Parts: sequence; C-alpha cells; structure tokens
Amino acid sequence: MKRIAAAFALSLVLAGSAGADIFRVVPTAPAGAPVALPSASIPNAPGSISVPANWLVAPSVPQQLNYPQLLGLWQRAGGAYGINWQVLAAINKVESNFGRNMGPSSAGAIGWMQFMPSTWERWGVDANGDGIADPWNAEDAISASARYLAASGGQTDISRAVFSYNHAQWYVDEVLQLAQVFGSGGVQTTFTLDRLQVSLTAARTRVVRANRKLVVAQRQVRRLWLHERSLRRRAAHARVLSDQLELDRLAAQAGVVRSEAQVRAARAHAALTSAQRDLASARDRSLASSFSPAAGTMLGAPSYAGNYVFPVGGGPSVVSVSHFHHDYPAADIAAPMGSPVYALSDAVVQRSWTYPDPRCGIGLTLQTTDGKSWTYCHLSALDPGVVAGTRLAAGQEIGLVGMTGDASGPHLHLQLNPQSVYPQSLPWFQGFANVAFRWQDAAPPGYARAPAPSTGAVFAVVPNQPESTSSVVLFTR
Repeated sequence: MKRIAAAFALSLVLAGSAGADIFRVVPTAPAGAPVALPSASIPNAPGSISVPANWLVAPSVPQQLNYPQLLGLWQRAGGAYGINWQVLAAINKVESNFGRNMGPSSAGAIGWMQFMPSTWERWGVDANGDGIADPWNAEDAISASARYLAASGGQTDISRAVFSYNHAQWYVDEVLQLAQVFGSGGVQTTFTLDRLQVSLTAARTRVVRANRKLVVAQRQVRRLWLHERSLRRRAAHARVLSDQLELDRLAAQAGVVRSEAQVRAARAHAALTSAQRDLASARDRSLASSFSPAAGTMLGAPSYAGNYVFPVGGGPSVVSVSHFHHDYPAADIAAPMGSPVYALSDAVVQRSWTYPDPRCGIGLTLQTTDGKSWTYCHLSALDPGVVAGTRLAAGQEIGLVGMTGDASGPHLHLQLNPQSVYPQSLPWFQGFANVAFRWQDAAPPGYARAPAPSTGAVFAVVPNQPESTSSVVLFTR
C-alpha cells in the first residue's frame, strides 16, 4: 500500500509541475504512411539491409525530436511488435537519455537505442521507409528495439527479453522499474521526470564550471601574491637605495595587478554562489519525485541501506567500482562529471578544502557516528556548508564528482583512515552492488575475507601553513 500511495503521490506532483512546459503531449502517434515492418521471428539475412555510410560514427548533426514525436515512435513501434511503449521509453532513457548520448559507447554500442553493430545487422529496421536501416535515426532504432524484444519473448516474458538486451539483472530492474513509473503516471510523468533530470544536470554542470573558473582565478591571485611578496622582501633587504626604490616600484605594480585578479576572483566566487543557489532550487523541485526508486535513480537521489548511504548517486547504469585500488586500499567510484556526492552516514566534518590539493584535489574528511574516519577526494565542487565541525545527515549532498588533483578521469576516491581495509570489501558497501553501482571487474576468491594490511594514514593535513596557502594534504604510501 505504501508503494501504491507513493506512486500516486508522485504522479500528482509530476503532473502538476508539467503545465508550464512548452511541449504539449499528444495521445496518438503522428500521421503518416504505414511501413511494413519485418517479422520478429526471423532476423535479417546477411547483407539484406542497407546502412548509412560511416554508420559506426555518430552523425555530425544528430537527430533531435520533441516529446510528442518520441511518444508517437514508442507507441507505434510497441503496437507493431506487442511491446509496451513504457518499456521502449525506459530503454530509450537508460541507453541514450532520449537521444542526448548516443555513443559510440566504450563497448561500441551506437545510436538511439545503443545497439552493438553485429546485433543491428541482424535486427536493424528501416521503419521510416527511406531505404536505410539507420541506428542513429530514432524511428528505425526504436522499431528495431521493439523487434528485438519481441524476438526475445517480450510479448510473454518482458523481463527475459530485457535481460537479452543487456545481460545484467540490475539493468532489467532499472528498466522495468522506470517503465512502471512511466506507466503509473502516464506520459506527463515520463516527460516531467526527464525535464527534472535535465534541470538538475544543467544546474550541476553550472556549479562545476563556476567552481573551475574560481579555482583558476584563485590560482592566479596566489601566483601574483607570491610574486609581489618576493619583490617586497627583496626590496627590504636591498643594500643600495636605487635598487630598493626600483623593487618598491615593481612591487607596487605587481600589487595593482594582484588587486585586479582579486576582483576577478571575487566575481568568480559570486558566480559560483549563484550557481549553487540554482542547484539547491533544482534539488528542491526534484525532491518529491525522488522517492520512487526508479525516478530517484534518474535524478541521482541517494540509495539508503540501514545506517549507510552509497556516496555517489546515479545508479549502476552510470556508476561503477573496481574491487581494488591501484596502489593502496581505497575505492575509486567512477561516475559522470558533476554526479552528486553524499555523506555515507551521519557524520561530523573533520576538515575540508575547496582549493585543490595536488594529490587529493577538492575534498573532505568526515567522522561517522561509529568513530570511523573517511576521506573523499577529487570533487569538482564542495557544498558551501561543508566546513569543519558541520554535522551531516546520512544522504546529505556534500559535493559533486570531479577530477581535481591527481585524477585521470571523473570519480570519487573514498578511503577509510587508516586504510586498513578496502571500503568495497565491507558488507554495507557490497550491499549496494547492482543497486547503486555495478562492479567493473570480478572479485577474486577470498576477496571479502582478505582485507589489505594497514600502511598508516594515507594523508594528513600539514599544520601551521603560511597564511598564503590553504591546508595542504600530503599522501604517504
């Protein structure tokens, strides 16, 4: 009953927020000459379909469709092959974010519905009748997806059919849960959720960019300040008056340049503050929708289990973890730039730093109520309220995934202090597998029973830094 009530409340909230949208959802597919679609019982014969030239490469101008057009394609393809349109919509959302991210993926999947080229050759469809079966064309790709699901038994066992699309149970769960949300709330829910996600993503992107500009401005101020200080020290120790006067003149000029840089840094800080306010507003608008598990995954909401929260939002379709870190016990949680980062449990912030450390980048250390100390590294931005002494609630958003410091790609570096054990070997962390993240690799035998030996603290904040620098984080091996 709680789930039914939550779904009903969700549909009311979403439907109520959709009225101001510029799109008007149409209940039927757009009119057009019908095209005879191929059977789902027999795949294409080798060489029987024509594909675009350079079809493995994304077109320079990707196709863009509005919501009513997409709805019509889902409904038409679903009706032709006996597949619920909500399932096609969910796959379209998970695979390419409604055509916003069509690859090629790291595995080589392409187009609106992310087909592997070999699969497309067997099941690709020319649904629009132009003589070309094009995975980068929405009508062709969505029809091919419906055909493939039907060929996999989707008319009678949709779970098995979705599993054939991607051989992972987390994928089946995510698609079918999302399809259920779309089905319970109707087309308005489908598109309102998408708008909320777009709004959140845009707000997070603005914060990432604004903080990047602020860091650049701060770095310039720091460099100019050090130059000015050097000139003034040299002037103070000059033995010849003419040398002292010349150095004083150069120092004064450097001070003017430094002051101008400080003004630019102040503007960058104001822009970041504005972007953070916009993000907080976007989070508030999406809060009511995030209580549904599938909708929460779309919106990057935290995943809870007992006293713990997985520290990165987005779900297993975009978040992944390796069982091992490259050189000491830690977890590198890969996720898209700007993904939300959460407090993993009720905690108090021990220290935080918004200016990137050379190794850890932007980050923080917090102590959970069970006495454990955790460090987060490589954030692109830290929430302004995350300072030493702040109390955090489990699941509170504290920053955004980035790649500041010594990082080869966007991820959250998570470590227990001292690093006596891999975080991903702990039961609470493993419990989020295929719910909040997917494994990047297979666990070796005895993995969970063999914690790595302690090698001492990975880093410590150096005390008594000069006033010109912020706390510096040093790593040890």
